[in-house]
Amino acid sequence: MNSPLTHFDAHGQAHMVDVSGKTPTHRVATATGTIRMQPETLALIARGEAKKGDVIGIARIAAIQGAKRTADLVPLCHPLPITRVAVDFHLDEAASSVHCEATVETLGRTGVEMEALTAVQVGLLTIYDMCKAAEKGMVMTDIRLLEKRGGKSGDWLAQDQ
Repeated sequence: MNSPLTHFDAHGQAHMVDVSGKTPTHRVATATGTIRMQPETLALIARGEAKKGDVIGIARIAAIQGAKRTADLVPLCHPLPITRVAVDFHLDEAASSVHCEATVETLGRTGVEMEALTAVQVGLLTIYDMCKAAEKGMVMTDIRLLEKRGGKSGDWLAQDQ
């Protein structure tokens, strides 16, 4: 019986999937996540008064770097020629949180879902790191894939969008 888990061989051993037979195509993935915090911490970010500097600007650069380094962090991910990374942050005063959305693109043999998810997580981790002196109880939540386009399995869109 074949397993739907592609990262295991016939003997149950982990392996990197062979994508050499796939045709390179344009692939896009978008992920999102949120970090919740106290209103005072969000206000520090909004005013640009965090002790470590421009929280959102640094988090954006960190998220882009995270997408580029995904294969170094996730053992069975292929290193990909990323063609574009776009990262947006939205400060939500009503929810006392910062939302992050990352879109990653490539012309390759495998998708960029992991790169988009890594970008979001690294962006949120950077916000935590830059604001932890003001608050240690921040919570990262709802990190997930929103959509992916391209490749053999086709397009996918999260159902609750």
